[in-house]
Amino acid sequence: MAWEQARLDALTADIFGFNALQIGLPQVNALQANRMPHRWLSDTQLPQSNAQPALPVVVVHDFSELPFASQSLDLVVLPHVLEFAAEPHQILREVERVLIPEGQLIVCGFNPASLWGLRQAAGRLSGAHFLPLNGEFISLPRMKDWLKLLNMEVNRGYFGCYAPPCLSDKWLARFSLMEPAGDRWWPYLGAVYMVQAIKRVKGMRLIGPAWRKAVVPATNGLPATNRIRQHADIQSRNGSTE
Repeated sequence: MAWEQARLDALTADIFGFNALQIGLPQVNALQANRMPHRWLSDTQLPQSNAQPALPVVVVHDFSELPFASQSLDLVVLPHVLEFAAEPHQILREVERVLIPEGQLIVCGFNPASLWGLRQAAGRLSGAHFLPLNGEFISLPRMKDWLKLLNMEVNRGYFGCYAPPCLSDKWLARFSLMEPAGDRWWPYLGAVYMVQAIKRVKGMRLIGPAWRKAVVPATNGLPATNRIRQHADIQSRNGSTE
């Protein structure tokens, strides 16, 4: 959570607009560094009285149906929503609908090609689950393909959290050296990835009517060279007559 918070702060600080929305995971304040005047949080249920999120939950809804007008949001953040959703494609389609042209989307997800992915697969066999059982990890290439189908251009991508899935701070501190080593030697094996995408809308080019060139009518007069020659002939005839 600390790695994700730091990375989200760096990504959202320079995204400008008016309306920003975080969908799900109220434990992380994904918009705390953003400076938009309207920043909201939505979830599937109201928070408990003893755990109030930093942003107020403005609406409780099904993630596959966003109660926002089309092209009304400048930024949408999906922190670990797609891998625990029954219809991740529908959620992305709804996000694409509510984003304005050139609006931005940030997706946080778990990487199946990591130590955490192996731990999740082993938990399905042993019954000792490290993460919720209904989570289906989505690889980064697969996520990029989904975004490309929706005309979402991937702008940035990051991997992090290379330490093994430990439950205590003591063991996490022992594996702290794996973080800088992972960024350098095996960057694609991080447990968590973050993708920033921009909604692209193809513009139209107006083509005007094909105007015909005006045809210049031919003049009845003689060309200049013929007129000069005719004038010289007249002068020569008059001289011979005299």
